[in-house]
Amino acid sequence: MDRLFTNIATKSARMLGQPQAFIISTLLIIIWALSGPPLHYSDTWQLIVNTATTVLTFLAVFLIQNSQNRDGAAMQAKLDEILRALDKARVEFVGIEHLTDAQISEIRTALETDIVNEGDKWRTAVPSVERLLARY
Repeated sequence: MDRLFTNIATKSARMLGQPQAFIISTLLIIIWALSGPPLHYSDTWQLIVNTATTVLTFLAVFLIQNSQNRDGAAMQAKLDEILRALDKARVEFVGIEHLTDAQISEIRTALETDIVNEGDKWRTAVPSVERLLARY
C-alpha cells in the first residue's frame, strides 16, 4: 500500500508541477467564469468551483506533504552518508533531525561558538558572507 501511494503521489506531484497543469487550471477557471452569465450566476454555478477547488486543495496538501517528507528523508540520508564518510566529521550528528527544536537550537549555538573559538575559520567566513550579502 505504501509503495502504491508513493507512486501515485510522485506521479501526481510531477504532473501538477508542470506548466500545462497551470494552463489547464487557468482555462477551466476562465470557462467557469464565462459560463456565469448563461447560468445566471446560480448557486449551483458557484458550488461547482467551490467544491472543485476545495477537493483539489485538500488532496494537494497530502501530495505536497508526502513529497516534502520523502525529499527531507532523502536529504538526511545523503548528509548522514557524508558524515559517515568524512574522517574528521563527527558521526554523533547522524540522526539529530529526530531531536526537539530546543535540542537542535542548542547544538547550533554550540557549533557557532565552536567556530568563533577556532578563530581563523570565523575570521575568513564572516567577511566572505558579508561580501556575498552586499552583492545582493
